[in-house]
Amino acid sequence: MNKNDLITRLAAKLDIPCTASRKYLEAFEETLGEALEKGEPVALQGFGTLSPWQQTGRPARNPKTGVPCMIAPRRSVKFKPGKGLLEKLNGSEYE
Repeated sequence: MNKNDLITRLAAKLDIPCTASRKYLEAFEETLGEALEKGEPVALQGFGTLSPWQQTGRPARNPKTGVPCMIAPRRSVKFKPGKGLLEKLNGSEYE
């Protein structure tokens, strides 16, 4: 599913126009990005938690040429799925 598919499905579920659904999704993305940029984890009960984390610089190798290089340190995001999401994916067998 891509962003447009999600917008269409949200619009149908909420019985709103796609333009309104797009606005809601973009506002959600912006708010989520702002929180993560500040270093705040975002916990969505039953869905999961998005947490910012700092990756360290590390040596690597160009797969085409084999030339060694350094990957610069950067910020990234980790996602830890919530119990509700795991149960939905795996059925009631997940504990």
